[in-house]
Amino acid sequence: MKNTKLIFSIALIVIIFAIKPIANWVSEQWNVDLSLVVEQRRNFVIVALAWFLIILLRRIKRQVLKHYDITKEDNLKSRKLYTQFNILEKVIVFVIILTSIGLILLSFESIREIGVGIFASAGLAGIILGLSAQKVFGALMAGIQIALTQPFRIDDAVVVEGEWGWIEEINLTYVVVRIWDKRRLVLPSTYFLEKPFQNWTRSSADIIGTVFLYTDYNVPFDALREELKRILDNTDLWDKNVQVLQVTDSKEYTVETRILVSARNSPTAWDLRVHVREKMIDFIRENYPESLPRTRVVLTNPNTEKEA
Repeated sequence: MKNTKLIFSIALIVIIFAIKPIANWVSEQWNVDLSLVVEQRRNFVIVALAWFLIILLRRIKRQVLKHYDITKEDNLKSRKLYTQFNILEKVIVFVIILTSIGLILLSFESIREIGVGIFASAGLAGIILGLSAQKVFGALMAGIQIALTQPFRIDDAVVVEGEWGWIEEINLTYVVVRIWDKRRLVLPSTYFLEKPFQNWTRSSADIIGTVFLYTDYNVPFDALREELKRILDNTDLWDKNVQVLQVTDSKEYTVETRILVSARNSPTAWDLRVHVREKMIDFIRENYPESLPRTRVVLTNPNTEKEA
């Protein structure tokens, strides 16, 4: 079933090359004039070859990519190849279609003469058209550049425009980001070359998650570290690599404590952060309620101050 289109396209090319004797035979047998079909044989060959090349290209891509599983945990190499093949496939298909259309149009004498006349007498219009298409070609070049340099890949976890999600599609002129709540953020390819964005899985799938706690100054930090260790030892979300609790800031009313924990990928890191935050807040509330953030107000007796 997978080879049906490929075999059919090859058979179609063979039939087109033999279309002249077939047309002559049909004309003799049924007295049908197929001269127009014979005259356009070249164009039929161009269309059939273009179709054959596109099908062959996609078949080669499938054969290569079936050896790389993008769903496994350590899928950096697979994502890299998927990104390269998907974008290069779109570039090659675009070139094939554009070239085929150009060759077909050039086969018509009237269209070719009109085109020559337009280019000869309307140079200014051509310049204006080129300027108006500058953004389109810029987007195309940006897509090709992304395929070659790969600032991100298929299924990379990114933060773009304040939204966290995964790269779902990389096309020639635009990129689709699947947001964590199943929305889709569509951005032009040039965006990723002109503006900064966060790529959480640029070099590997594992990631470090951050949790911030804000407590009163009298919170016992050693007890928090022991509780953090207990929480991580009892969850499968933690990959057992990073476990850090540090006091990172002291403000007017609270102390800022930062917790660093690691996970095997970004979705798991998100779940781990939520889990650790919830359990740490429960621990503080149940065991050290006096260490929750509070505002202190000192009341003084004016009479006592006067006596003093």
